[in-house]
Amino acid sequence: MNIEIISIAKKEHSTYDPLYKELTKMISRFAKVQDLELFNKDVTKAHTLSPEASKAAYSKLLEPYIPKGYNIILHPEGKLIDSYEFSKLLDGKIAIKFFIGGAYGFEESFLKKGDSVISLGNITMSHKIAKAVLLEQIYRGFSLLSNHPYHK
Repeated sequence: MNIEIISIAKKEHSTYDPLYKELTKMISRFAKVQDLELFNKDVTKAHTLSPEASKAAYSKLLEPYIPKGYNIILHPEGKLIDSYEFSKLLDGKIAIKFFIGGAYGFEESFLKKGDSVISLGNITMSHKIAKAVLLEQIYRGFSLLSNHPYHK
């Protein structure tokens, strides 16, 4: 399986990089993970204008990545699911793309293009933390599907 995590984020080294690397290594026995962070001049400019302009800039930047595969969008108002439900999202797929938005979330029109819109919880977290939680849940999901003891 191929998994892509596509997020609105500036490419920069982070204190979380070793954690991402470790979780990606753990997942590698089940799937190949690619991490793509996107941020351009339009997003920078939109952030100075308004939340609506920012959401529109996110959509424009991310829409080319939607057409192929199963698309899961992370959004605060998405469906709250547990680890078992999350594992079912992974089951039987060939390719999955996870989308993590910028500071202002996503436009409703972008959310409608996803196959599933989920929330990682009711708390607000940075995209860096969200990515770590997502990676851990991906590993946990595969562990559940393969009856690996990690989940316990």
